[in-house]
This record gives sequence, C-alpha cells and structure tokens, in this order.
Amino acid sequence: MKTLLPFVLAALFASPLSAENGEAPASEQLFFSMDEVDLSQFKWKKRPVVVFADSDLDPAFVEQMKLLRERPDELMARDVVVITDTNPEPLSDLRRKLRPRNFMLVLINKEGTVNVRKPFPWDVREVSRSIDKMPIRQREIREEKARAAEG
Repeated sequence: MKTLLPFVLAALFASPLSAENGEAPASEQLFFSMDEVDLSQFKWKKRPVVVFADSDLDPAFVEQMKLLRERPDELMARDVVVITDTNPEPLSDLRRKLRPRNFMLVLINKEGTVNVRKPFPWDVREVSRSIDKMPIRQREIREEKARAAEG
C-alpha cells in the first residue's frame, strides 16, 4: 500500500503540471459546452453525446459527468465528443429540437440522427456498447482488424 501512494500522488499532480507546460490532457479535447460548438461540425466525424440539465449542480448531471470523465480513452476511441448544456434559458437550437426535460443524455450517431435518449446517467460501458452496435462503428471495427492483420 505504501508503494502505491507515490504513484497516486504523482497522478494527481500530473494534470496541473501538464497544464503549466501548455499541454492539454487528452480528455479535455473530449468535452465542450453547447455555446462553444455547432453540432453540424461533427457530422460524419464524431459521435456527440449531449448531456442536458437545468443546472450544472443537478445531481444527475454531476454523476453523468463523473462517469464520462472516468474513462475518456474509451470514448475517444469511438470518436465521441461530449457536449453539455446546463442553461435552459434561452433555448438553444438543440434544446428546441430534442426537447429535454430536466436531465437527459442523448447519443447522436455520425450521420447526425439521435440514436439513444436516456433520462438518467449512463456509464461509459453502456455508451460504448450502444455505439459498438451502430453500423458505421461495426465497419470501423472491421477496418481496424484488417489493418492490424496487415501490419
């Protein structure tokens, strides 16, 4: 147990040090606020996971973000971007289109259509399973296996 402590402390302090060096942790490229992005910029490139809440203090929102931040590599491997919208006023275009009530998680496929809507937090494993069933993801998996077999 004592030998584990230095590694834990090093991991805790690694993020602030990389920020001081101008390097952004990989997981930061994954999370966006609704006012930072236009959903159309991700069409055919990324799979948006949109997390709605009426406040960033909503317990479901807090839990959802904790779950998503625990396993960013799995999300990035599936071309996921997480977009948050915690301001119900004024209505964003996406809020008008998807009509969330309080907390809602929405998984949008690369084609730009809604694949999953959940009124409660979902962990990365559940999100990943849902993505892995999508036809484009199935093709991506086949292509990755073919490249691995060639190389």
